[in-house]
Amino acid sequence: MKQTAMGAIPLKTKEELEIMRRAGRIVSALLKLMEKEAKAGVTTKRLDEIAEDFIRQSGSEPAFKGYYGYPASICISVNEEVVHGIPSQRVLKEGDIAGVDVGVKLEGFYSDAARTFAIGPTDKESRRLIQVTREALLQGINQAVEGNRLSDISWAVQSYAEGHGLSVVRQFVGHGIGRNLHEEPQVPNFGQPHEGPKLVAGMTLAIEPMLNLGTQDVEILSDGWTVVTKDGKRSGHFEQTIFVGKEKADIVTE
Repeated sequence: MKQTAMGAIPLKTKEELEIMRRAGRIVSALLKLMEKEAKAGVTTKRLDEIAEDFIRQSGSEPAFKGYYGYPASICISVNEEVVHGIPSQRVLKEGDIAGVDVGVKLEGFYSDAARTFAIGPTDKESRRLIQVTREALLQGINQAVEGNRLSDISWAVQSYAEGHGLSVVRQFVGHGIGRNLHEEPQVPNFGQPHEGPKLVAGMTLAIEPMLNLGTQDVEILSDGWTVVTKDGKRSGHFEQTIFVGKEKADIVTE
């Protein structure tokens, strides 16, 4: 693993990128499975069990299990839960939305992604939240090209989200990823353009907007993990692991 001139943001070799790409394929397949299995009547713990079986059968390891003591293989955040929801005996109901965040470790390297799913038919505002969060992520990814600055990603997400009437969570951000699940740099979903480190091909980032229907303010529940909106309104979360490219970003968890 090489370092940038700044010495802080790791650049990956071609071989390392290929391992991350393979890990990304596992993550992508797992999220497709989660979309299929996340139905009304299913507990979030059951989804976690299905996910862990899939991850291990794929020859990889759950990235999250045991990470700073986290007790499960995936995060499932329902309705007003923003991120880091712990799978439990909670039963998904029709009309819920569920943010499913998954990560795997393969041959010493990580890939990480999240989607928010509607559980059966849901209300118009929740559908709009899911759509705009997904689109805001793509706006950010479009800026992940060599020569841009890190905050160009941040500004693209923020301006799109706020332009569509949603608020941007500020206490939790995206991140570099590679040999570690969280590496430099942090990738906020807010900020002014043309600031921060210059992006270089070979940087690997997990970009992950968390957008709320109401206030941007959040709090952590007594379990020490689950983040919820302070006003109880719903939150959406989408994430992709990407490689910064010379002309366009390469999404490896698509």
